[in-house]
Amino acid sequence: MFYKSTRNSDIKITSAEAITQGISSDGGLFVPESIPEITFDEIEKLASMSYADRAYCIFKKYLTDFTDAEIHYCTDNAYSTKNFDTESIAEIAHLFDGTYMLELWHGPTCAFKDMALQILPYFLTVSAKKINLDKKIVILVATSGDTGKAALEGFKDVEGTQILVFYPEQGVSPMQKRQMTTQEGENVGVCAIKGNFDDCQNGVKAIFTDNDIKSELDEKSMMFSSANSINWGRLVPQIVYYVSSYASLVSDGEINMGDKINIVVPTGNFGNILAAYYAKYMGVPINKLICASNVNNVLTDFINTGIYDRNRTFYATCSPSMDILISSNLERLLYIITGEDDSKIKEWFGSLAETGRYEVTDDVKSVLKSEFYAGFCDDEDTKKTIHDIYEKYSYTCDTHTAVAVKVYQDYRNETGDTTKTIIASTASPYKFSASVLEAIEGSKSELDEYDMIDKLNELSKLEVPESLAKLKTSERRFSDSIEKSDMKNYVLKNLGA
Repeated sequence: MFYKSTRNSDIKITSAEAITQGISSDGGLFVPESIPEITFDEIEKLASMSYADRAYCIFKKYLTDFTDAEIHYCTDNAYSTKNFDTESIAEIAHLFDGTYMLELWHGPTCAFKDMALQILPYFLTVSAKKINLDKKIVILVATSGDTGKAALEGFKDVEGTQILVFYPEQGVSPMQKRQMTTQEGENVGVCAIKGNFDDCQNGVKAIFTDNDIKSELDEKSMMFSSANSINWGRLVPQIVYYVSSYASLVSDGEINMGDKINIVVPTGNFGNILAAYYAKYMGVPINKLICASNVNNVLTDFINTGIYDRNRTFYATCSPSMDILISSNLERLLYIITGEDDSKIKEWFGSLAETGRYEVTDDVKSVLKSEFYAGFCDDEDTKKTIHDIYEKYSYTCDTHTAVAVKVYQDYRNETGDTTKTIIASTASPYKFSASVLEAIEGSKSELDEYDMIDKLNELSKLEVPESLAKLKTSERRFSDSIEKSDMKNYVLKNLGA
């Protein structure tokens, strides 16, 4: 299996090279040359396996330049109870009549990003050895809240790496900010940007493709890579939990092999739902992919109209990890459904960079409408949904998952589709305790962040994750805040270049 760039189909590199580079030098994203097949017999066999072994079976199809021993080394170290608080790694909770919560937040940072970022450091270090790389790998991360902490935790003190994380100063929850600014490790750095997530993401992408910076790093035997979902090594682990959850539903007798399911994903950067798209085209019987957005609904508008336009008001919401107007992973999807037309991708994403807008062809619009349903909800509906789920089902969900539930309810009311459905639950409610508590109680709490956690624990009966509880006494290590125009100099200074 080789990998191409979405902006140059002539590129042909191994998965180890794609993971190490993170992003193509032409600004494109790496994609596999084909989507491998998984049969019903293979899915049935997965049912009796551990999550680590299920992951091994999927990775073996994509990472064909890795040996079996190398893949097992990665999966066995990443997916164990030393990192996750449940043996199943990804829990499935029954919400109501044929609707299931896929709880992806049982890892060390209590968010779905752990599912990929616990294994990416192993992928990256193995890949570097495979291609005889003798440089320090510098991981640059733009985060809207969850990726940053998950990447910091994953790469903490990993030999041969250094990691710098940029987050929007006013665009993350207090708990997310505290998770990042108290991060331990000798090779980590965290900096706030006076702007939004798109400013962070654009800054990181610009640094990645700056030849002058790359030359300076090369002189110091360093190179950039990414822990964002622009890195294929971040995306491929996300495919696993959709395949795995289907196998679990079959094993538990909730569905019969071959029954179609819907999948609902709250997303801003499109990576999490793109992974479900890959799972579908591997062979998992998926009916509709339901894309849920908050009021930063650029994806909703795009799927419904075929026009991508980021020239709109940016809103800071109670679901901050989705406060995004430039969805990087959409590029991968469009590359696939245009038949790998790299000229179209360069045209559209060139237009996005220059004008903030592009419009796809009628053929692409038709495919988008057939594959996806898209909807959004505002903060008021998000909190109402949290309250209603708590009252009806004694289930407590975070603000991002609530967006997905509300959009799914709208889809079901609009279409009458009662296909059994998995909703990706992307974060622990404790990461957004102020908003969740306000939703349940009906008014803003005057308690501090940690007393809110105690109160939410009393109401929800959910165990407080140890990693969040200990933050109360953790020392804050990082307090830098810079303008977005200063990111390049900040990176060079931190790397001694």
